[in-house]
Order: sequence, then structure tokens, then C-alpha cells
Amino acid sequence: MSSGKINVSVENIFPLIKKFLYSDHEIFLRELISNATDATLKLKHLTSIGEAKIEYGNPIIEVKIDKEGKKLHIIDQGVGMTAEEVEKYINQIAFSGAEEFLEKYKDSAKDSGIIGHFGLGFYSAFMVASKVEIITKSYKDEPAAHWTCDGSPEFTLEPSEKTTRGSEIILHIAEDSLEFLEEFKIRELLTKYNKFMPVPIKFGTRKEKLPLQEGAEKDAKPEEIEVDNIINNPNPAWTKQPTELKDEDYKEFYRELYPMQFEEPLFNIHLNVDYPFNLTGILYFPKMDANLQMQKDKIQLYQNQVYVTDNVEGIVPEFLGMLRGVIDSPDIPLNVSRSYLQADGNVKKIANYITRKVADKLKSLFTENREDFEQKWNDIKIVLEYGMLSEPKFYEKAGDFVLYPSVGDKYYTLAELKEAITPTQTDKNGKVVVLYASNKEAQHGYIEIAKEKGYEVLLLDSPIVSHLIQKLEADNENLTFVRVDSDHIDKLIQKDEEQISKLSEDEASKLKTVLEELVPKATYTVQLEAMDSKAAPFIITQPEFMRRMKEMSQNGGGGMFGMGNFPEMYNLVVNSNSELATTILNTDDKSAQESLVKQALDLAKISQGLLKGEELTAFVKRSFELIK
Repeated sequence: MSSGKINVSVENIFPLIKKFLYSDHEIFLRELISNATDATLKLKHLTSIGEAKIEYGNPIIEVKIDKEGKKLHIIDQGVGMTAEEVEKYINQIAFSGAEEFLEKYKDSAKDSGIIGHFGLGFYSAFMVASKVEIITKSYKDEPAAHWTCDGSPEFTLEPSEKTTRGSEIILHIAEDSLEFLEEFKIRELLTKYNKFMPVPIKFGTRKEKLPLQEGAEKDAKPEEIEVDNIINNPNPAWTKQPTELKDEDYKEFYRELYPMQFEEPLFNIHLNVDYPFNLTGILYFPKMDANLQMQKDKIQLYQNQVYVTDNVEGIVPEFLGMLRGVIDSPDIPLNVSRSYLQADGNVKKIANYITRKVADKLKSLFTENREDFEQKWNDIKIVLEYGMLSEPKFYEKAGDFVLYPSVGDKYYTLAELKEAITPTQTDKNGKVVVLYASNKEAQHGYIEIAKEKGYEVLLLDSPIVSHLIQKLEADNENLTFVRVDSDHIDKLIQKDEEQISKLSEDEASKLKTVLEELVPKATYTVQLEAMDSKAAPFIITQPEFMRRMKEMSQNGGGGMFGMGNFPEMYNLVVNSNSELATTILNTDDKSAQESLVKQALDLAKISQGLLKGEELTAFVKRSFELIK
């Protein structure tokens, strides 16, 4: 037996490791199982190239709790170590890493996911253990070794009786960490970090029923046997080629990732790239709603099948943060701070690649089965619209698959839309006017007026639509979007034909004066229009520019106009050719004139959903009076 002192200048390195390395002590298990996995895969590699002249077999990693002895065992069947290697890797290399770590990060250690980066994975054991033992036997024909350390720089190293290949790490769990002797706790950690590790991990056993023999008695009970309880799936879907997987396999994997998610995903995108970096993964489009405060942090990041984080900011383009799934890359420098990550050139390339891949997949889904894509449009549009606004590379490709639905459920690409409406919806200045509604029910009357004219009306109802149409107008000359209730239809799409006014200039001026006295100035601007006599006498509209800027302010991005708190302003468009206009003009009785205007204004408000509360109660009461 030999004992010694780990060659380290910082005497109290273990308390520092305990205090600094992670505020999150639970990752010790992730680190130790990662080490066991590496040792096992290293053996696989050595046997495959003929360097280790042994049978690889079917090695597993086992995690065992000894509650009475207050011990946790992690056992692998990997390469193992000789006494010399223990001396080198455990006592020397890891500790020089520890010192380097302390020098570099003692001030900012709380931000550091850098434990593995410095070869410190093994020492994370001391965050939960008062003493750690390693019993290890190398695949080489050399005696086994037994290393013990109690969290001070002193250690002992002696021969061991172990006859099987691999390493066993024994943690004597410290009094302040006894939760790690609870089965449920260890199961939770194994499921969180090691669910898809590439080597089977055994945690206890479970009973399994054997199938009944053919011709068994009717009341025969199936025999039960005890089998290893393997808690992980070593070959998750993303490690396979897309050609090996069917639609059902992708859905099955989604259920494995999100056991509490009851809705099926709409479709998936399989990522697989090996140049200029390695990246595999599967992203899923879940059903979306129009709520922009969407569930982020649903994409899980792995490094060689080891779970790292679900904070993928900077790696996945922001608009895809709403998706779900897995990304696995050995090339992402995971053990560094987030600010470093975001500045890393490789990471930027990864984000660009994912953007491109998602755009290509959407295009192929659209091309292969347009009908199916149209049916899913409302569930995915918010992600795509957000992508168009936030990622120039995505915007460039979006023309191929982004859709613009009409109120009658017809779906156009932008090119198809222009082609369909240019003949009818080009105004006298040569501008193509896209009419849209944001709410079919609330704007029903306005939609009907536009349809009578033979115009197409789109239904654009997502919360960021104001920003999106602003961008589309900027990039498409002579294209303008107006909401169908933002003015009288003949004003929205101005043609050359002028409607003749029934009223003389004097009469029109007199009518306008009467109306302006009776209609609240703070909210309404009165405008007289000579329209078809069958058109509504009073129409309330809200100017496109004002409303759009207000919406943009409320959804962020238009704040520079300071319009978010601007009071609502409307136009009251009065059809001077309507019978009501003539009646109001020719009524001498002031109170009769006032009640006509009030009733007409209230009716117009109702059609815009603006009559509420006290005013609505008074209107209903007054209307009942009229029909007595």
C-alpha cells in the first residue's frame, strides 16, 4: 500500500471544489456516469482496432445504493486503470486542472459550467461525498488498484482483489447530502441527465412476465422473472439515419422526450450534418397558439448523448426556441459560460444551419402535400412569421412556403396573392391593395362590403401581423396592406369613377356642421363621402397608419413612435347619398335631430364592437322605446 499527498499547492482545494464548482450539486452523477461511459466507449474503440485483445461483449454501467452503509456505487465494465494510471489521471492531471480552474474562475465560478472542461468531472464527487474510493482493474493484464481519499489532499493507493475489468467508484455520502441515497432522487437524476446515454445503465431490477407457452392451461399464470432495470435508451431516434425511421418512430420518440405532452407534434425535422461541424437532432413543431409568451426551453441540448441544458439560446435561432426536440453536438463548447457561447463562431454557424434546414424542410412539406400544410398553417404560422421578422436568412426563403389565408379559407403564397388580386385591387395610382381582416366576426360587415365589390380579403390575425406587413410593404414596391375597417371601401381602393353627390356643397357643409356639433370630437373625425345610396349611412373606421403604429408599440418595436398609450381615434364616415343623411339635414327639431345622430352613431359603434357598458345599456333601452 502506498499513501501520498496529491501534488497541489492549494491545501484546501476540496472545500473550494465543493463550494465553487457548481451551485448545483446534483451534476456529480452526470459527471461520473459520463466518465464511465467514456471508459466503456474507449474499450469499444480499442477492441475494434485490435489494440485490446479481449471480447467487448455487452457492457453496462450499474448504479447501486447502499442505504445502510450510506454509500453510492457507480460500476462500469470499461477500460479500467492500472495503479500507475490512477496516479497519473486522478492525482496529477485532474488536480492541475483544479488549480487552473481556481486561478481562472475563482471570481466568476458561479456562472461556470466548466467542470468537465478542466478534467474535473471526477472530483465533483466530493460535492456530495466525505470519502471516495476507486476500485479499478485495467483491460491490460495488470493487478487491480484501490484508491481512497477523504477530501483532503492525502490519498492511499493499494492493490485490490477485483478480478473483473472496469472501475467501481464508491461515494461515502456526506451528512449534508443524504438525499442522494434515496431511490427516487437517483432515478430522477438518471432520467434527467442520462436518459439517452449510449451505454445501458442499470438501476436495480424489475419483474417481467414471461409469455405463456402455446397450449398452456386456461388459468395458467405467466411466470415472472427478475431482469435488470435499464433506465436509458442507448439508441435514441436522433442517432439513427432518417431512412431507418418511420413516422411512428418519430412520434414515439416525442412521447419519450415529453411524457406529459398529450398532443401529437405536427411534423418533425431531422438534422444531420458532419461538416463544417457535427450536429444531429430532431426538432418538432408542436401545435401553437397565438400567445407570444410561448413555452421556451423545450429543446434539449446534448453532447454525445449526455444531457447538458434546455437553455439553447444562441445555439438555436430565437424564433425556433418555440419548437421542441433534441440537438446533439460534440462541437459545441458546453463547459463555458453563456456569453462565451454566444460569441463563438461555430455556434453562429450552427444557428444558421438550423435556420436553413428548417426552411428547406418547410418548403418540401409544402411542395409534397400542400393540402396538409394548409391545414396545419394556423398552428405553425406564429413561429414562421416571427422567423421572417427576426432572421434575414429565413425571410429570404419564406416566399416559398409562407401562406396568406383569405377569410374564405383559401391559401395564397405572396406571389399567388399578387397574381390573384392585381387585376381587381389595383388603385388609380398603380398600387396593389391587399385588404385584410384581423377578426372575421368583429369585422364581418366590412368584409361583406369588400366581397360585394368582388375583392379578396385576407385573414391575418396573429399578434405580430402589424410588424410583418410593415416589412412586406418595405420589400414589395407598389404593395400596400390595409385593414378592411380602416376606411370606406371606395377610399381603400380608389378607382377613377367618382360617385355623384346628391347634396349641394352648401347642404354638405351644413350637414357636416350639424354632425360635428353632436359627435364627440375627442374620438371621431367626421368625413362626408358620396357613396352608393344603398351603402351604410354611418361607418366607423380607424385609420390604418395610426392603428398599425399603436399595435406595433404594444407588441414592442414601434415604441419610438410613442403611440402605445395614444388614445383611440376613429373616423366617422357619413354617406351623404343615404336617406338618413337627408333626413338629419332636413330635421328642424334639434332634439329629434340629436336623437337621430345618436342612434345612428350607436348603430355604427355596434358594428365595430365599440358600444359597451353604460352606453350599450342606454342604447338598448332607447331602442325598446322606439318599437313600443
